[in-house]
Amino acid sequence: MPVETIAFALIGLTVGVGALALLPGWYPAPRTLTVGTGLVAALLGGLITRYALEGRLPGVSLAVALLGAVALVSVLARPDLARGHRPAGGRGSRPRGRHRHA
Repeated sequence: MPVETIAFALIGLTVGVGALALLPGWYPAPRTLTVGTGLVAALLGGLITRYALEGRLPGVSLAVALLGAVALVSVLARPDLARGHRPAGGRGSRPRGRHRHA
């Protein structure tokens, strides 16, 4: 189990650091959040899968750890900011809807 846990942690760290290295403009959040998300997602995904499969099929546990880390790190990606677009509702936008006056 300790070897698998270390493998899950390495997968998560690799996903987080790899995402920051390959697409740095897509992740405006702090770097520790991106790397930490990859780490925690891989650990939880791998350990839950390991217990669900009762320790059998460690390759499946590693694959689930990888897919879980990639999926959750991709949630943090903001490709619209990488292209120079401002998000809707950001600074400088006007409020929408009716104005209520007293």
